[in-house]
Amino acid sequence: MPDVEEKVPLKDPGHTESGSCEPETSVPTQEDQSGPEAHPPRLIDRVNNVSKLSSKIGMNHDFHMEETVLPPSSLEGKVKETMHNAFWDHLKEQLSAAPPDFSCALELLKEIKEILLSLLLPRQNRLRSEIEEALDVDLLKQEAERGALNVPHLSKYILNMMALLCAPVRDEAVQKLENITDPVRLLRGIFQVLGLMKMDMVNYTIQSFQPHLQEHSIWYERAKFQELLNKQPGLLDHTTKWLTQAAADLTALPLTCPDNPNSSSMACPSPNEAANSPEPLSPTMVLSQGFLNLLLWDPENEEFPETLLMDRTWLQELKSQLHQLTILASVLLVASSFSGNVLFGSPQFVDKLKRITKALTEEFNSRPEEAMLTVSEQVSQEIHQSLRNMGLAALSSDNTASLIGQLQNIATKENCVRSVIDQRIHLFLKCCLVLGVQRSLLDLPGGLTLIEAELAELGQKFVNLTHHNQQVFGPYYMEILKTLISPAQALETEVESL
Repeated sequence: MPDVEEKVPLKDPGHTESGSCEPETSVPTQEDQSGPEAHPPRLIDRVNNVSKLSSKIGMNHDFHMEETVLPPSSLEGKVKETMHNAFWDHLKEQLSAAPPDFSCALELLKEIKEILLSLLLPRQNRLRSEIEEALDVDLLKQEAERGALNVPHLSKYILNMMALLCAPVRDEAVQKLENITDPVRLLRGIFQVLGLMKMDMVNYTIQSFQPHLQEHSIWYERAKFQELLNKQPGLLDHTTKWLTQAAADLTALPLTCPDNPNSSSMACPSPNEAANSPEPLSPTMVLSQGFLNLLLWDPENEEFPETLLMDRTWLQELKSQLHQLTILASVLLVASSFSGNVLFGSPQFVDKLKRITKALTEEFNSRPEEAMLTVSEQVSQEIHQSLRNMGLAALSSDNTASLIGQLQNIATKENCVRSVIDQRIHLFLKCCLVLGVQRSLLDLPGGLTLIEAELAELGQKFVNLTHHNQQVFGPYYMEILKTLISPAQALETEVESL
C-alpha cells in the first residue's frame, strides 16, 4: 500500500455476530441539510441527496475519508467509552476464567480475519490463502473447545501480517503493539490500528479512482438536475436572478483596484491588475462575480441559486474562514505597524502571534468586543516581551495605548483596517478564479503576505468548488448568460471560461 499520511481517529472493533460479544459501534451523525426554505422540501431533499460524496471527491483532489470522533465530554462519547470498556473487561474475564472461555475471542479473531482479507489487493492470492489457513474459523473453534486456543501466538501472527500490509505511516503504531504482553490490551490495540489501516485503504482506493469518480460526478449530478428541471421548469429562476445581479454589479461598478497604500504594485501586467482591468462583460467575469457574491450572501435571502444548493454548506464554511482570515490579517497588520521588521521578520514570532489570535478569536462572532479586548492585551504583551528579550526598547505608554486601541477597534465592522483587508482578500479570490491560485500569490496586496499560506488554502478550496460547479452546470449557465451579454462575447469566451 502507498504511504497515506492522513491521520484518522482510533476506532475499536465494529460488528460481531455474537450479541454478547459486540462492541458498541460509533453513533452516526446526521448529515447537514442546508437550503432555502422557499424551495419545496421534496426539491431540497432530492438535490441534497444527489451524490454528495461524489461531488466532494470531484471538487477536491485531496479528498479523504475520516472516522467520526465523538467528543469525550459528550453524552454519546461517554456512552461509547463505557460500552467499549465493558466489552473489553468482559473479554478479560472470559480469558481469565478456569477453564478459559474463548467465545468472544473467536468472534474477534473472525472479524480480524475479515479485515485483513479486505486489505489485500486482488493479485495477492498467496497471502489470501495464508490468512485463510492461519485463521481458519472452524479449526480455531476446535482448538477452543479443547482449551488449546493460543491467543498470544495468533496475535503475533496477526501483527506480522499487519506489518506486511500497513502503509509506512502505520509502521510505528504496529511496532508499539509488539511490546504489549497483556492479550486483551493487545487485541484492543490491534483493532484500533486495523481501523486506521482500513481507512488508509479506503483513501487509497479513492485516490486511485479519483479521475473516474470526478468524471462520473459531473455527468451524474447534471443528469439528476436535468431530471428535476424536466419536472419543475422554474427550477433555474433563482440561478437566473443570481447571474443577472452579478452582471449588474459589473456594469454598475468600475472594475478598478481599490486604493492600495503600502502594498506591492498592482500595475499591469500583475495578476491583480489582470483580474480587475476594465473589459467587456464575458461569461468568466459574470460567473466570477457571481461566485464572489455568494461569499457575501445574506442568510435572510432565501433565493439561493438552485445550482449551488449542494454547495451551500461548503460556501458557508469558506465564508467563515474568510472572516477569520480578515480578523487575523487585520491584527497582524496593526501589530506590525508598531514593531515593523524588528519582530515580524521572525517567522517564529509571526506564527506565535497567529496561534494566539486564532485561539482568542474563536468566539469573535458572538462576542467581538470581548474577544478583541483579550487579543489586544495579549498581543501587546507579546510584543513588549519580545522586544525586551531582544534587548530593544519597549513600546512607550502612548504607543502601547494606541496599539491596544487600534486592535480593539477591529471588533467593529466599519473599522477601516478590517474593511481594507476584507476587500483585498475578496480581490485575491477574484484573481484566483481568473488566473489561478499560484499566479495570484505572486502579487499579494499589502497586508496579506503574512497570511499567504492560509490564503492559498482558502483560494484553492474556492477554486475547486467553483470549477467543479461550472463543469456540472456550465451548459445551464451559458444559456442564461446568452441573455445577459452579447452573443459575440459569449461565443468568444465560452470555451475558455467553461
